Amino acid sequence: MAESQNPVKTGIKVIVVGTGFAGLTAAIECHRKGHSVLVLEKFPELKLLGDIISFGPNSSRLFRRWPGVAEKLEPLSMRADSITMKSWKGDTLFTQYWEGEDKEFGIRYDGHRGEFHEIVYNHAKEIGVEIRLNARVEDYFEDDKEAGVILENGERLTADVIVAAEGVRSKGRKIVLGFEDAPKPSGYAVYRSWFSADEIAKDPDTKFFTEGGDQHIAWLGPDVHFIAACMKKGKDFSWVCTHKDEADIEESWQLEAPLADARKVLEGWDPIVQKILDKTPEPLIDWKLVYRDPLPTWISKGRRIALIGDSAHPFLPTSIQGASQAMEDGVTIAVCLRECGSRDKVQEAVAAFEAIRYDRVKSAQKTGEQTRDIWHKADFTAAKKNPESMRLRREAWILGFDAEKYAEDNYARTVEVLRRTGLHDTSEARKLHIPESTDGYLEYKNATTSVDKTDISTAAHAVAGTVIT
Repeated sequence: MAESQNPVKTGIKVIVVGTGFAGLTAAIECHRKGHSVLVLEKFPELKLLGDIISFGPNSSRLFRRWPGVAEKLEPLSMRADSITMKSWKGDTLFTQYWEGEDKEFGIRYDGHRGEFHEIVYNHAKEIGVEIRLNARVEDYFEDDKEAGVILENGERLTADVIVAAEGVRSKGRKIVLGFEDAPKPSGYAVYRSWFSADEIAKDPDTKFFTEGGDQHIAWLGPDVHFIAACMKKGKDFSWVCTHKDEADIEESWQLEAPLADARKVLEGWDPIVQKILDKTPEPLIDWKLVYRDPLPTWISKGRRIALIGDSAHPFLPTSIQGASQAMEDGVTIAVCLRECGSRDKVQEAVAAFEAIRYDRVKSAQKTGEQTRDIWHKADFTAAKKNPESMRLRREAWILGFDAEKYAEDNYARTVEVLRRTGLHDTSEARKLHIPESTDGYLEYKNATTSVDKTDISTAAHAVAGTVIT
C-alpha cells in the first residue's frame, strides 16, 4: 500500500468537488494511485474554521501513509489517557482508559479541525494536487462518455469521474437522487467553543484541566451532554454541548449564539460546568445537526458521479466516526478507480465503490444514535450500579478496519457480481460487504434479535444495563 511518489499513470481523470477531509482524502489518494485529479473549492481562501474533530485508528492509518502528515498532527493532538463520564450534577460515573485501544488498533488524532485541515490541505498541494479556489459548482451532468460540472461563472469542466464531497448541501445529490432534497433538523444542535486555557488555569477549581497532561471529561444529563477537553499541554480548551433543538435549518445550519443560550440549557449543572461557561468568550457556534434520510444510492445513474462523506451520509458527533468514514470513502474510490485498470471501466469502479462502502457506513451511523440515546436517556441510579454501561463502545470492526487494504482485497469479487447483475443494481454486491454488526455496535446484536429493528435504541439500553426514562 506504500505507493511510489511517482505512481504509474492510469489515464483516469477525476474532479473532486470540495476540500473537506472527504474531498482532500479522495484527491490525495487519487494522486497517489496515478489518476489525474482536479479539486474545486467554492471558498476563495483557506480559513482555520471549526473546533474539536476526531479521527479514529481506522482513519489515522491513512495519515501515517502520507509522508510528514502524522508528524505534524501529533503535537496538535489531544493526548488524554482517558475520558471521565460524570452526571450533570457532577457525580463521577466511569473513567474509560485508552491504553488498550491504542495498543490494539493504533493511535487516533483529536484536535482543532482548522489546524488539522491546514496540514492535510498543504500536503495535497505539496504533492502536486491541483486545487482551484473560488470555484463554486452550480450543477453536475454526465453522459455515456464523461461527467462534468458547471461553475457559477458558466464554465464547464469534464472528467471521467466526479466525486461530490462538498457536504450536506451538495449539488451532486440532485443528479444522484433525481430530485432536490432539503436537509432536515435532527432535533439536536451543538454549542461549540474553542479558546485559550489561560483563564481555566488561573481558577483553583478548574486548573486541574491544565495539570498532569491533557484532560477529557463528559457530563451527561437528560437529553443533553457537555464535553470539555484541555489539550496541547494546557494551552487550548474546547467544549461542546449537544442539546435539543427544533430550529429551521433551511438557510443555515451553523450560526453564532450568545453564551446565555448555553447557560439556559445548562442551568443547575455541576459548578465546574458553570465555571467553564464563565471563562468562555462570546459568541458560541450553534451547529444544527443535520439529518438526511438514508439514501438508496450514492452514485448517479450513469455511474460517473459519486457522493462521499457528508454529501452521502451525515454522521452524528456521538458516533465519533464522521470524519473517519469520510476518509474511508475517499481512499476506497481511489483504489477502485486504480483497480478497474482503464478509463473505459470507471463506471464499474464507481459501482464497486458504493457496493463496498454502503453497508459498513450504514451500520457505523447507527452507533451515533445508540451512544446519544444511552447518554441522554440514562437512569443515573442504575448507572451508578453499573458504571460500565456509560462507556463508549469501541469495537474492532470499526477501529481495526483498513479501508485501503479492504478495497484492494475485495474489488475483484465485487466486480464479478456486478458484471453478472449489471451495474444498474448494486444490491447483491453490497451483500458481500455487510459488516460483523448490521445495526451498530456488535454487543447490541443479541438484543436486537428479539427487538423491532426500528427501535435499536431500546435494544442498546437492554444490553448496556441502562434504563430509558
